[in-house]
Formats: sequence, structure tokens, C-alpha cells
Amino acid sequence: MTEGHEQAPSRQRRRFPDISSRTYEHPADRSALVALRKLSGFDTVFRALSGLLPERSLRLLFLSDSVRVSDAQFAHLHTMLRDACYILDLEKVPPMYVTQDPKPNAMCIGLDEPLIVVTTGLVELLDEEEMRAVVGHEVGHALSGHAVYRTVLLFLTNLALKVAWIPLGNVAITAIVTALREWFRKSELSADRAGLLVGQDLHASMRGLMKIAGGNHLHEMNVDAFLEQAEEYEAGGDLRDSVLKILNVLPRSHPFTTVRAAELKRWAESRDYQRIMDGHYPRREEDKDASVGDSFRESASHYADTVRTSKDPLMKLVGDIAGGAGDLGGRLRDRFTGGASGAANGSGAAGAGEKGE
Repeated sequence: MTEGHEQAPSRQRRRFPDISSRTYEHPADRSALVALRKLSGFDTVFRALSGLLPERSLRLLFLSDSVRVSDAQFAHLHTMLRDACYILDLEKVPPMYVTQDPKPNAMCIGLDEPLIVVTTGLVELLDEEEMRAVVGHEVGHALSGHAVYRTVLLFLTNLALKVAWIPLGNVAITAIVTALREWFRKSELSADRAGLLVGQDLHASMRGLMKIAGGNHLHEMNVDAFLEQAEEYEAGGDLRDSVLKILNVLPRSHPFTTVRAAELKRWAESRDYQRIMDGHYPRREEDKDASVGDSFRESASHYADTVRTSKDPLMKLVGDIAGGAGDLGGRLRDRFTGGASGAANGSGAAGAGEKGE
């Protein structure tokens, strides 16, 4: 990392002193991170791996063949970066590079120190407020420690290609990469939330996602119609389409753009977001006391809620099967605990329910 954040944001935005990344992390992302942070020696192992990973090579590559953001180069991006670190109270500003690539993209990588890279395609595509959300997104990755795990994911992906000729080795690494990709897709939802906390402009975040999906033609696009696509994607089709959705998303490191937009809008309208904006959020100093069990229970609860409320045909089927199994389990429990007699007399809730049928 380089300098500290010395200046307040260029316009008045709410700041979050000592904010913990747990504040904005998606439940599935948070549970994995809390567990990893609790592992004794975890950081030491990853630093030992740093000699095997291409991090030093990547740093030299960007230093030699990209433009480092500073007061002298891409000064407006440097201001945004300092603003984002100030708002999220990140102690030091990570180095940031602009690299020539027409494809809009940004990433945060690094084991020892986070490194942010944005492409020229992205810089040219987004306006100032849209770009501010993206910079906040990447700073959110840095604050959460996602850069470490993304670097490992890149390494394992490359390793899977090299050992593809070893059947069992390839299967094992592919399984790990698949699991990491599922986690990383959730970490992208976390970073989207961080971007919103930095930009504090939901419309700008939505515009940015639309542009990533459809290019620089805002006059031809509409946020409400874009979000309707997400709803149609989730609810449309039959079981065959549900399977195709899973196959389509498996190789991706990011969720689909319409899905990200819908997820972010739901979070922005939630009570959790309002509480954060009111200054009620977990502090970094409390991270060491975070419960792994609580985090996993919250993650499990989130997935259960997702299955229960999803309009996807496969998810509805899973919910129906789970609900039927739960109902069957309840009846069996009643049979073995004496609840059945109450039902027979019409005095139990189950009895009343069966009578209604």
C-alpha cells in the first residue's frame, strides 16, 4: 500500500469510521471469511505460498506496462480512490493502475498488499459517479481481504490447466476452483454493496451495471426495464432452463449483471442498509469476537430464504420437497412424542390443520 487518506471526499458523503467489512458482506461470503480469519496460521500459510504465486510478476507487469494512478496521472481516479478509502476508513490507499484493454473490467489482487487495476474500456465507459461506485467496489474487496483469495483462485485455475492430464488431480482441483468461484460470486455482491456505501448513489450504481451489460447507450436503456429482465430470468422457463442457468454460471467469477443489479437494489431498500447509513454497523475492533457458528447459521438461513422465496422452477421444486419433508418429519415426530393423540382429539395444531384439509 502507499499513502494514507489525508483528504475528505470531494463532496459531502457519510463516512464510516472503523467499519468492519462484515457490515456489507453477503452472508455466504461473510461466513467463509469469518471462518478463514479464525484459522490459526492462515495468513502465514498464504504468505508462504506467495513465492509460488505470480503476484510479484503481476506487480512488475503493471508497473512496467500500465499507468499508475496518482496526482499526476488520472488525477480524478486518484481523488476517487482517496475518497473511497476515507469513507470506508481503509488505513492506507492501495496502488491503482489503468491498463490498456477495451473490455470494461476492474480487479483487486495481491497477497501482501492489495493492488487495484481498471481497464481503459471501463474508464471510457463510465461517468464520474458510476466510476466512483466501481472504485468503492474494489476498495471493498481490499477491506474484506478478497484480494488474497482471488489471487489464490487465479493460481488454482492456472494449476488446474497444467494438471489437466492427471485425472484425479484435475478433478480435485476443479472441485476446489468451482467452490471458490461460488464463494467469489457472492464476494462480488459484497463489493457491490461497498461500492454503494462509497458512492451513496443507487442510480449511479444501477447505471454502471447497465453500461457494463449494454454499453454506453443510456438513452436507449431504462433501469426499471433492466430490473424486469432479472425477474424474468429468475422466474422464467421450466426445469430445463433452471439447469441451463446453473451450467451458464458455473465457469463465471461474477454473477450475471441483471442479477447483481436486482440484488443491490433489494439491499439498498432493506432496513440493514438504512441502519448502516444511520451509523449503526459492526466495528473492526469486534471482528476477533465474531462467531463462526453465527455466521454459518446466518448463511444457511439466507440460502433457505432464497429457496423459499425464489421463483425459479428448480428452486420452487426444492422448496416444495423440503417443505413436504418437513411436514412429514413433523407428523412422524408427533406420532412418537404423543402429539398424535392430541391431533386425534382435535386439540393440537396438527389436528386442526388436518381437519382443515
